[in-house]
Amino acid sequence: MNDPMQLSLEQKFSLRSFETQVQKMSREQAQDFLVKLYEQMMMRETMYKHFLKHEWGIDSPHSI
Repeated sequence: MNDPMQLSLEQKFSLRSFETQVQKMSREQAQDFLVKLYEQMMMRETMYKHFLKHEWGIDSPHSI
């Protein structure tokens, strides 16, 4: 059974490469990187919410 929530082979490779890069960072670099990564995740979530509201027709064009 193929679990859709598992990473693909390409994603696993990318994750391993990312892990190697993070291990080479100083603690301060890793902390800064983590904060920036979290900010990007929040921006992506906001973008997805906006996109879904628009696609579902529940966005309000008159809202501020």
